[in-house]
Amino acid sequence: MSAKTPIRTALVTGSGRNIGRAVALALAEQGCNVIINGSSNRAACEAVAGEAQDLGAKALVAMGDVGDPDAARQICRSGATEFGRIDILVNNAAVRPLKPFLETTDDDWHRVLDVDLNAAFYTCRQTLPGMVDNGWGRIINLTGMNAIHGYKGRVPVSVAKHGLWGLTKALAKEFGPSGITVNAISPGPIQSEHDDAELSRHIREQVGRIPVGHLGEPTHIAALCNYLVSDGGAFMSGQMIACNGGTET
Repeated sequence: MSAKTPIRTALVTGSGRNIGRAVALALAEQGCNVIINGSSNRAACEAVAGEAQDLGAKALVAMGDVGDPDAARQICRSGATEFGRIDILVNNAAVRPLKPFLETTDDDWHRVLDVDLNAAFYTCRQTLPGMVDNGWGRIINLTGMNAIHGYKGRVPVSVAKHGLWGLTKALAKEFGPSGITVNAISPGPIQSEHDDAELSRHIREQVGRIPVGHLGEPTHIAALCNYLVSDGGAFMSGQMIACNGGTET
């Protein structure tokens, strides 16, 4: 970030660990204020905020479930109150259960759509007015390969991520004239922590299908986010960038 660029503020949802943590720290290293969000593990979020502060950034922990519209509203408002504005929004929070379709309950379905799709609607709705007023904004939605391929056992996730890709394209067209870019990043299998042992096993098993021969790292996704919010990324909008080591399925 150049010396002439005003200090930007970034909200990264689900930033207590893994990709969200890496993105928040990468943005902090570039000079952004960062709003760290998680739904339950405050200690993890506080630790990330401390790391961001060690990099010279200002950091705010804003806990809450972004899949709940009231909580999403409060998270965005607290960040804007603390820093005066939110310039960068990274919608990373997600749940990715593995479950056969015929065993998927109504609650399962709605929970995935709330966190993986509706949350982005809530946070975009809260932050876009300020971005429009300032004539500058960057929104990045983390879709994953579920937005490209439908996967058995992950029907709600596939539906939600396809919807997130649609939201990305539509917002890019509507808000481009206001100086706002909206893009999606589709990570392939990423080496990270998982509470779900079955999900962790599923990701490790995909190594054999990755042409580069290894899992990705959260820092690979963070580097893409840094590019998309930079001056060099200003002409990139309405795109979904696959960062997956050449994986096709």
